[in-house]
Amino acid sequence: MAPTLRTVVRRLPLRLGVLAGHDGLDRPVSWVAVSELEDPTPFLEGGELVLTTGMRLDAGNAAPYVARLVGKGVTGLGLGVGLGHETVPAELVAAAARAGLPLVEVPRDTPFVAISKLVSDLIAAEQYDEISRAFAAQGRLTRAALRPEGPRAVIDRLARELGGWAVLLDESGAVRHATGRGASRVAALRPELERLRKAPGGGAPASLSLSTPGEYVIVQPLGARRVRGFFAVGLERPFTPVAHTVVNAAGSLLTLAVEHGREHLAAERRVRSAVLGLLLAGQARAGVEALERLGDGLPDGPLTVLCAAGDAEAVLEAAGSEFAAPLDGRTVVVVAGDRAEETAAALAEHGPVGIGAPVALDDLRAGLDQADRALAAARRASAGVMRFADLAGQGLLALIDPEASAAFATALLAPLREYGSRADLLESLRAYLACNGHWDAAAQQLGVHRHTLRYRMRRVAELLGRDLDDPAARAELWVALAVAG
Repeated sequence: MAPTLRTVVRRLPLRLGVLAGHDGLDRPVSWVAVSELEDPTPFLEGGELVLTTGMRLDAGNAAPYVARLVGKGVTGLGLGVGLGHETVPAELVAAAARAGLPLVEVPRDTPFVAISKLVSDLIAAEQYDEISRAFAAQGRLTRAALRPEGPRAVIDRLARELGGWAVLLDESGAVRHATGRGASRVAALRPELERLRKAPGGGAPASLSLSTPGEYVIVQPLGARRVRGFFAVGLERPFTPVAHTVVNAAGSLLTLAVEHGREHLAAERRVRSAVLGLLLAGQARAGVEALERLGDGLPDGPLTVLCAAGDAEAVLEAAGSEFAAPLDGRTVVVVAGDRAEETAAALAEHGPVGIGAPVALDDLRAGLDQADRALAAARRASAGVMRFADLAGQGLLALIDPEASAAFATALLAPLREYGSRADLLESLRAYLACNGHWDAAAQQLGVHRHTLRYRMRRVAELLGRDLDDPAARAELWVALAVAG
């Protein structure tokens, strides 16, 4: 922040005297401008202390001169006496008093350059102090980031550094951690979060600032390549340059934590996928040893395998501390038998789930096959959770993929359907198989002579190229007829 005019005039070596506008001495001085022009305002920005010897000032133009300076927003006017004027003109003092413009008398032996150097030194000192405070705050934020709670500690430290509230959000806008009034402000920020989320350009969007009569808010997205979360900080006063620096430092630390955490999580998932491969390949001891070296492990006793569809990131997060790994388009979760239902309910929030029957560690492959079949059934039925045990209770056909079985039945029975458009071959075969190959019983069910049935079965065997005395052939034909309906 720039030094105030009061700070400048109090410096004893300058021996400046205030003649008017005492109430404006706390205005900041952005710079010192020396000008003898009758109208210097085209060369000013506002906030300057204007110094002049008053060579072009007289009783007639003092008031317009002051009015122009006030209109430009200068901080004050200093008149050097002993050259153009032995004393400050009374008209100038009166005009400055009416306008509320601080008017300073500069003695003849006080060089204007001394005032300029003083203001320059004060501004430099203030800037150095701001930089020092910003560096100190960055150091405290960095130490907070190294604490076990990481991002949460950064949010707490940020709020304390700025004297306001702060909140950390995930990429969906849900609150992960908040201080002060942060949690209560999230609802009002959601439209802005959507704007940041949909920002054009493909990369991580820039931050945005909001202000209301009693609050100033900065919202920043987190993530190097895409949005992986947000944080927001709010104050009851405008953000200073130091505050902006502190906010940006916090954003960098939080982004680093988010990206580093994701890389660590991705590496952990790759290891778990490799361990799952060992377990499914029958190398249980090697898989368990690998997990133990990571400080992880599998539950004791019978295990249940769950297969979950849906977004892998969401499913893995829902799995919590259970052993989970992505595998070929689905997520595999291995839990203790008594944890299966509770875990499946959490996973089902993100898509269908299949539950296998309890198995030993060495039979994990069988458990995965069961869970896969249950998942396929859950997808077909648009169900949240499907259990393999329930499928087994529905008979063998419940375990067979409908599309694959329908294609199999159509191809196998096609010669019978195409033979002279005679449906009696299909019905005769169905009755023959239903009566377990007993001619008299099947013929009686069809209402034909048993010799007629024998002829038809020989024709069926010829058309299909199958031996009807072979139990395997009979089983295939029975399944095909059951699927065909």
